Amino acid sequence: MFSNPDLYKLIFGRLTLDAIPYHEPILVVTFIGVAIGGIAVLGILTYFRLWGFLWKEWFTSIDHKKIGVMYIVLAVIMLLRGFSDALLMRGQQAIAFNGSDGYLPPHHYDQIFTAHGVIMIFFVAMPFVTGLMNLVVPLQIGARDVSFPFLNNFSFWMTTAGAIVIMISLFVGEFARTGWLAYPPLSGIAYSPDVGVDYYIWGLQVAGIGTTLSGINLIATIVKMRAPGMTFMKMPVFTWTSLCTNILIVASFPILTATLALLTLDRYTGTNFFTNDLGGNPMMYVNLIWIWGHPEVYILVLPAFGVFSEVVATFSGKRLFGYASMVYATCVIMILSYLVWLHHFFTMGSGASVNSFFGITTMIISIPTGAKLFNWLFTMYHGRIRYETPMMWTVGFMVTFTIGGMTGVMLAVPPADFVLHNSLFLIAHFHNVIIGGVLFGMFAGVNYWFPKAFGFKLDPFWGKLSFWFWQIGFWFAFMPLYILGLMGVTRRVSQFDDPSLQIWFIIAAFGAVLIAAGIGCFLVQIVVSFMKREELRDHTGDPWGGRTLEWSTSSPPPAYNFAFTPIVYDHDAWWDMKNRGYVRPTEGFIPIHMPKNTGTGVILGVLSIGFAFGMIWYIWWLAIVTFVAMLAITIGHTFNYKRDYYITADEVVRTENERTKQLAAQV
Repeated sequence: MFSNPDLYKLIFGRLTLDAIPYHEPILVVTFIGVAIGGIAVLGILTYFRLWGFLWKEWFTSIDHKKIGVMYIVLAVIMLLRGFSDALLMRGQQAIAFNGSDGYLPPHHYDQIFTAHGVIMIFFVAMPFVTGLMNLVVPLQIGARDVSFPFLNNFSFWMTTAGAIVIMISLFVGEFARTGWLAYPPLSGIAYSPDVGVDYYIWGLQVAGIGTTLSGINLIATIVKMRAPGMTFMKMPVFTWTSLCTNILIVASFPILTATLALLTLDRYTGTNFFTNDLGGNPMMYVNLIWIWGHPEVYILVLPAFGVFSEVVATFSGKRLFGYASMVYATCVIMILSYLVWLHHFFTMGSGASVNSFFGITTMIISIPTGAKLFNWLFTMYHGRIRYETPMMWTVGFMVTFTIGGMTGVMLAVPPADFVLHNSLFLIAHFHNVIIGGVLFGMFAGVNYWFPKAFGFKLDPFWGKLSFWFWQIGFWFAFMPLYILGLMGVTRRVSQFDDPSLQIWFIIAAFGAVLIAAGIGCFLVQIVVSFMKREELRDHTGDPWGGRTLEWSTSSPPPAYNFAFTPIVYDHDAWWDMKNRGYVRPTEGFIPIHMPKNTGTGVILGVLSIGFAFGMIWYIWWLAIVTFVAMLAITIGHTFNYKRDYYITADEVVRTENERTKQLAAQV
């Protein structure tokens, strides 16, 4: 049937059996492991008949709290994949000396470091951040849900679809070998004729749609759905950082979309936007990708700053020092993050004047960041500090991030950057701020708000063990890279000739193993906590003594969050309520209209995977069919106005009034 090559090409495009990497032992073992794990998970879900429950209560949910939890679950799953790549790289670099080639061929190593960067930024850090914002922001501002509940569900499944597209590249075809930002001409069709860059492009395009729509949704929610009395200067700091983050998302992600679209045209249709021929310019790509890329760094770290602000105030038993200055610093960082992108390519020949401007602005952006750090320290000063797990992550961040910030100021000096730019020093700096800032912040946030989402705390023993493995492992893993960078060792190298370097890579690999132990302890913490949930359950609804509005609801909150919209008088709204003797409205109930759960988001996510796969492998009929189906389903969904109630009005009023009495008695 397929003896006709034209027919085969029409049906399967450029997909052949050679696309399955059965000649790579590591990938074969990985595939077997994933298959066994997948079959085990499917078997457990089927045995306990959980498919119906997951579909009805989670996959199709438009409840912002459940969607936030699903984002975080996606981030943890992808963390396992992204960190396994890091372990492979560190192991390869530790043994590839004295004529040894190691166990990773160069083309495989190049795919791994590209996949590691893409996964950790787009599918670990971003879902973590978006998940916490989804879970917490509506509760903090007194809203029943986000502005557009279905759009929230759709955004999550598009992000998940992008992650799946990236994961498919592990077993069908290969991934890009270009680095996580895919600079041309290396990412052009002449130098990367395989499907690796196409997996990169379509995975990010699909996920980028979800991220952009989520940003629009959360901006609308914060601007339009705040409780009465909650002016902008009474919003919690986490909500402020979320607002600035989502403004950056909406302003910068369309740039990434357009940049990748132009690269797609270069690869698919032979245009010359980013070539050296026919008027193109690869430097234009570098400018565009970093005009998105540097705001992206602050998209990740600003919500973490918000988490630390909530945690420090709660566990110091004090109001946050310098609330107004924290808000202004956040807004200044948001603006300045758009004025520093060129420091990522000081070495590209822009000239002394341009380099000086961007060097100075880069140094200036460290001022509001430093102001935040001092505000957290002053909040702790004379406070009654409780070193619970979230507070330990926060203190660990303050030490680690300060070092990363200082090395960042070093790199902001153009002459120093000329020496250090392409070295392992840069890798150490980047991980210093992303791990010490973003990931530490996300672990602090998960530990802090977990009892709000599920009604019981995470086990403190395993949480603190995870923290210490991460903290110690980080210093072992990345301090040697600073030393190697100062010695002139360049990044993205899989084999080395100088045997004196090996000890530093062995120390770095040991640090990676310690971090792996930290991730393992975090997973054990989750499992143990669910097993001991009755022992860890908190019956006050406010296990930490929180200060902001989300702690005024039950844990976990009802589907509608607030039956009676709270009235806010202070940015420490819950603390203010308690000091007033728990003043809470019991009248003025407004009927609750909650949208129905819908599977449309799941279906569109699945179709987007099919569309991306068709575009990657030139299976044009698949791309056309799935694209038309997505359009039809989207248009059809716009005519779906059906609504129903989770609970009747009388039941809501009776339940909420009873809970008011209980909480007032506790206060």
